[in-house]
Amino acid sequence: MQWLEKQFKLAEHGTTARTEVIAGITTFLTMAYIIFVNPIILGDAGMPKDAVFVVTCLAAAIGTFIMAFLANYPIGMAPGMGLNAFFTYTVVLQLHYSWQAALGMVFISGCLFIFVTVIGLRGLIVTAIPTSLRSSIAAGIGLFLGLIALKAAGLVTGSEATLVTLGDVHQPSVVLAGLGFILIVALDRFKVPGAILIGIVVVTVLSFFFTDNKFGGVVSTPPSIEPTLLALDLKGALSHGFLNVVLVFFLVELFDATGTLMGVAKRAGLLVPERMNRLNRSLFADSLAIFFGSLLGTSSTTAYAESAAGVQAGGRTGLTALTICILFLLALFFAPLAGVVPAYATAPALLFVCCIMARELAELDFDDITESVPGVITAIMMPLTYSIANGLAFGFISYAGIKLLTGRVREVHWLVWVIAVVFLIRFWYITA
Repeated sequence: MQWLEKQFKLAEHGTTARTEVIAGITTFLTMAYIIFVNPIILGDAGMPKDAVFVVTCLAAAIGTFIMAFLANYPIGMAPGMGLNAFFTYTVVLQLHYSWQAALGMVFISGCLFIFVTVIGLRGLIVTAIPTSLRSSIAAGIGLFLGLIALKAAGLVTGSEATLVTLGDVHQPSVVLAGLGFILIVALDRFKVPGAILIGIVVVTVLSFFFTDNKFGGVVSTPPSIEPTLLALDLKGALSHGFLNVVLVFFLVELFDATGTLMGVAKRAGLLVPERMNRLNRSLFADSLAIFFGSLLGTSSTTAYAESAAGVQAGGRTGLTALTICILFLLALFFAPLAGVVPAYATAPALLFVCCIMARELAELDFDDITESVPGVITAIMMPLTYSIANGLAFGFISYAGIKLLTGRVREVHWLVWVIAVVFLIRFWYITA
């Protein structure tokens, strides 16, 4: 107990070891769904699901461990939703990079993240990007995840006449996915810890009775991570067009992680002058997590907004994060459970995340069309072009263009012009 007090300064933060452990368990339950969802999403990119399951747990544990001891923050880390979707559905399936090359891009973005954090440039970039685009990026990623979820559930399918149409609602998978989604929303409304995880588990259990899904056991020795460990292909990552992909990885990581870290820290009362140095450390911890995650073999690791659940339960220090870390390590031995979770069981979780992220559109200033229009364009182009990169590109280009033609050039930070030009060059090479 003395070591815990000395390391995490529990008394100084008005908390106890028991409170911190309970907070850690609470946060873990709210974010444990990533253990099941990430292997399915990265599996669509051709990555071995068993290895990804282990890597997801390890990346989450390592990132959260760094956060606990470097920053003493009660924040959990894991491969980020939205970032894994961009990795699979845009970089691999749409742009036709190998998943090894995509890992190389994550590695490069992680190195870039470490660099800009160390020299203090990260704060400048965050303040340079307009609030409207920051909000719309989060909302757009949510809508993109929503489309993926509806497709995985079988509720939305392709159509030559209308591009998309309603799927076969008589299929058991569609019905189960719908029930799972309603259950998750209801549980979250009553603030039940682990609502998303409970929804995934219930649908998976029901799938044994109403579909041909087979139960494969509960506990086993963790599978090998050899198929993904150090599998990144830097040469392939540096091929034609890599700059655009790395830029998108970087921007999404930047806004997602920084916003989460600041938001959760503020809720925990940690954004006070005497503790601001810990925010800088947390930013550095986040950067290191991306770096190590790419070496293990997963998409970008980031801070989780679900950490707010642990803060609400009283978490104030890195002991909360250490508890989360330990629980992710224990989860390594439950690989068979991850293997029997069908895509339509995780679809409700993705759709729920979509609904939560879409609320960011409310932050747009709809009284100023030079701000709201680029924001809406950013959000809707992500699902409609099936690409987070395209949504970002159209958002930055339209923002700069509208400000230019309305005589409000001075409102645009020079970094926004740089990013817009980079995306324009990218489109020129695609169509040339």
